[in-house]
Amino acid sequence: MNTVLAPRPMANFVETEYIRDITERGLTYLKAGFPVHFRGPSGTGKTTVAMHLAGKIGRPVVVIHGDSEYKTSDLIGSEQGYKFRRLNDNFIHSVHKYEEDMSKQWVNNRLSIAIKKGFTLVYDEFTRSRPEANNILLPILQEKMLSTSASNEEDYYMKVHPEFRAIFTSNPEEYAGVNRTQDALRDRMVTMDLDYFDYETELRVTHAKSELTLEDSEKIVQVVRGLRESGKTEFDPTVRGSIMIARTLHIMQVRPEKTNDAVRKVFQDILTSETSRVGSKTNQEKVRAIVNDLIEAYL
Repeated sequence: MNTVLAPRPMANFVETEYIRDITERGLTYLKAGFPVHFRGPSGTGKTTVAMHLAGKIGRPVVVIHGDSEYKTSDLIGSEQGYKFRRLNDNFIHSVHKYEEDMSKQWVNNRLSIAIKKGFTLVYDEFTRSRPEANNILLPILQEKMLSTSASNEEDYYMKVHPEFRAIFTSNPEEYAGVNRTQDALRDRMVTMDLDYFDYETELRVTHAKSELTLEDSEKIVQVVRGLRESGKTEFDPTVRGSIMIARTLHIMQVRPEKTNDAVRKVFQDILTSETSRVGSKTNQEKVRAIVNDLIEAYL
């Protein structure tokens, strides 16, 4: 099923100076006719910023999530089913003349819907799709024209609507399951590299996504950022870790206090989960020890 979203403000969205700068630059590039590509590690807010930017444009939004199983037809559509037309010529009542016509029908998919109607495309994690599938983006972004495999001329050539805009997101290429971006495609978009949030943004996001006080949210963020800055984890903890801890403590109806052993375990469980993969017990024990020290320092 094709999903078209109405442009609307995002609930609990936090717009700090950092976010505002990214948004304004992105809007400028889009208005100039260039696709925008947000690239960065997991947890740096790429998808959230992309959806916020799409909402600012004010046009309906079409979202595609990258998938290694995608074929070109999964993006632009294909000829499906048949249309039957039957004509009964009974001009002379004693003579019946029948004519039947059967033809395949072109069915658009999300990308072709967006370019045809001038919607905003958000292609999330587009490098998880195979390059062969994404090749169809080249003539769309360069020539503003899409050629399909439709048998009728009306659907064979699709002109890109002048209000069509495209926003892409991707993880760095060293991530598992990520394909290298074709040079020709990368050259046709403006790539903005996003890093982890600055302190103010991380604090305000954690506070907004939970019902903890600003003071308690700050304690959580200090522990998470301290772990990230230690440089001793397999993967850096992100704002997601701060949000998960804050929401869990809110549900437990407790404050982040080092004298509460249950609170200590919440910090350790969530942060070892976020920073370790494929369960290295030695690494998890090391992270737990670092978290323990940070709790003593900040809680």
